[in-house]
Amino acid sequence: MNTFLYFSSVTDPRVTGRCLHLLSDILLIGLCTYLTGGTDYADMHLFAQERGTLLGDMLSLPHGAPSEDTFRRVFERINPEELESCLRLYGKNILETLSEKQIIIDGKKQRGVSPTSTGNKGLYILNAWVGENRFCITQKKVEDKSNEITAIPEVLSCIDIEEAVVSIDAMGTQHDIAELIVGNKGHYLLALKENQRSLYEDVECAFKVNKGIDVHEDVDAGHGRIETRKCSILPAKDFLMEDTLADWEGLSTIIKIESRREMSDKTTYDVRYYISDESETKASYYASLIRGHWSIENQLHWHLDVTFKEDACRARKGFASQNLSVLRKVALHIVSGQKDKLSMKKRLYKAALDLNYLRKLLKIES
Repeated sequence: MNTFLYFSSVTDPRVTGRCLHLLSDILLIGLCTYLTGGTDYADMHLFAQERGTLLGDMLSLPHGAPSEDTFRRVFERINPEELESCLRLYGKNILETLSEKQIIIDGKKQRGVSPTSTGNKGLYILNAWVGENRFCITQKKVEDKSNEITAIPEVLSCIDIEEAVVSIDAMGTQHDIAELIVGNKGHYLLALKENQRSLYEDVECAFKVNKGIDVHEDVDAGHGRIETRKCSILPAKDFLMEDTLADWEGLSTIIKIESRREMSDKTTYDVRYYISDESETKASYYASLIRGHWSIENQLHWHLDVTFKEDACRARKGFASQNLSVLRKVALHIVSGQKDKLSMKKRLYKAALDLNYLRKLLKIES
């Protein structure tokens, strides 16, 4: 299926009969701009000017290249839920099922759309990331970091989490969220901090009494540092009170991660705790999930900021920030899925130089 056909269900927000430029052209140009290293509305206009006539089978452009203002007005007004549904459809066609996958829920601040005025806490996009496939399956806008608590159930309601493992940082460690995940036949791995003080203290005491029924340790060395991570696990029913277990749906395993990092003459030590409804008895299983959780930072958030310059984007009016974020993620998935020896950055550069390569990325025959 040609990539741009996923956008065919998006409703044009403009007044019928007064539009000089097709919505399909605007969306495809926006995506192609990100696939060729562009970053803003000016680059979209330039792409249409320089490449539009060479892509006649892909673009109609009945009135030439749309202006910067046209791109701005359209992306500010497109219903973000419709564009986000395209992202989910794209993911479903590629992944088929999320069963036995790890779904990582985490928010990213849109720094470019967050003025520094007093009282402005900024805008966050809450992402659901499939670690094994490096794919963002859906997103949700939240006005503040604390609002992730109410947004997480909305994100989970958009996807089928049956037999998948949902991992969330401490912000999402809430009774209702654990109950929702188990109720939808999924599994949870939730980070534990002082925001759940009673449970945190109970888990901390449990590991003081017992070092763990199973322990897994791994060591990473390189770039002048040595990092040792030790994962220990305990069965929750043997170390937590019945009242505590009753508060957390399906709670079965408590996990302790000890990290020791040595760099030249400096050594740091960190301890983190997690809870899970799974009863796996191998610590290596949970260690793998916890390390996998951080893939959203390295493989999604980092590329959005560094490869696609998301933090530099100043589009803040209307729905622009959400809609452009969807296009960047689709572009990221397309480029990540390309099978060649080029880096991500080089693939974007090659797509800017070679129209046949761009067609290949979009799965369009030349």
